[in-house]
Amino acid sequence: METHISCLFPEILAMIFSYLDVRDKGRVAQVCTAWRDASYHKSVWRGVEAKLHLRRANPSLFPSLQARGIRRVQILSLRRSLSYVIQGMPNIESLNLSGCYNLTDNGLGHAFVQEIPSLRVLNLSLCKQITDSSLGRIAQYLKNLEVLELGGCSNITNTGLLLIAWGLHRLKSLNLRSCRHVSDVGIGHLAGMTRSAAEGCLSLEYLTLQDCQKLTDLSLKHISKGLSKLKVLNLSFCGGISDAGMIHVSHMTSLWSLNLRSCDNISDTGIMHLAMGTLRLSGLDMSFCDKIGDQSLAYIAQGLYQLKSLSLCSCHISDDGINRMVRQMHELRTLNIGQCVRITDKGLELIADHLTQLTGIDLYGCTKITKRGLERITQLPCLKVLNLGLWQMTESEKVR
Repeated sequence: METHISCLFPEILAMIFSYLDVRDKGRVAQVCTAWRDASYHKSVWRGVEAKLHLRRANPSLFPSLQARGIRRVQILSLRRSLSYVIQGMPNIESLNLSGCYNLTDNGLGHAFVQEIPSLRVLNLSLCKQITDSSLGRIAQYLKNLEVLELGGCSNITNTGLLLIAWGLHRLKSLNLRSCRHVSDVGIGHLAGMTRSAAEGCLSLEYLTLQDCQKLTDLSLKHISKGLSKLKVLNLSFCGGISDAGMIHVSHMTSLWSLNLRSCDNISDTGIMHLAMGTLRLSGLDMSFCDKIGDQSLAYIAQGLYQLKSLSLCSCHISDDGINRMVRQMHELRTLNIGQCVRITDKGLELIADHLTQLTGIDLYGCTKITKRGLERITQLPCLKVLNLGLWQMTESEKVR
């Protein structure tokens, strides 16, 4: 007896459809009634984020999304009121408005008029018209929010952070990239340093402060004292922090990833402070820190030897620094030393001999390496990613 796919139980069809991409999930629903019914099973759409252009009224849109169990939405363009989305999806869990440049405080205020306990993730990145007024609404009505993305919202000030610290006690991830008005005072609010006004966001685990130019070492003192659960801290392009601030960071025992990329005032002394503390870092990025040299690698080998990822792109390191580091770095999996123009084949040979667990290495712009050094690197047993970029063989090396 021949068995046809139409004989399959709806549960089996739903299981098969769950492996399709979003577009194909929609296509199978158009094949026949049985497939449509199976494709609307909530298990098919579990974890899917609907990407919408809100241009004209579509009465069937949100009932259709709800029938499939979709609770995550990204708005690609916003020509209608945001309240249209909130009213249509009262159980929404994730709302991504990134790049909706026309979203204003007024529009957000009309949407958030009552508590939305289901909403956990809100992305307002590059919504440049949003100000502290919107953060007041968010703090009042989105009490269960765990992730808040504010990267590029350049009108946010310390007052906005005070409102966040007052209302969003369950927040675990906060992105403040390029919020140029934020200063040490605002970070103090987040860290609970002003308990009379706000309790703080003491459950924060991920904090991005990239390109917040007004921050100084005092912010790091606040973070170290108040945000004891912090796991990931991004301080890249924060020109106001210095080696002294690393003393505070060095005692953050929960921290496993630290980004100091392009922090111009961090030198070997700052890395010494980190290495002498109680950190158990897994990832460290010091790329484009002009004052980082071979001595930093010696400090890393002494106190940060458990690192799994280390980025040193464009730092002033040499084969000597590599020699001082590699014998202790048994856990290292990723090493980025692109544009470290003093590294030669000798450094690559040291890496190949001792960093046998490496899965990825960046050698972009390392102009002093040759085919001989690369041959040693490619013999690493676990290597999966090798970035060469600007490297070129000389004419003599091309001759076999």
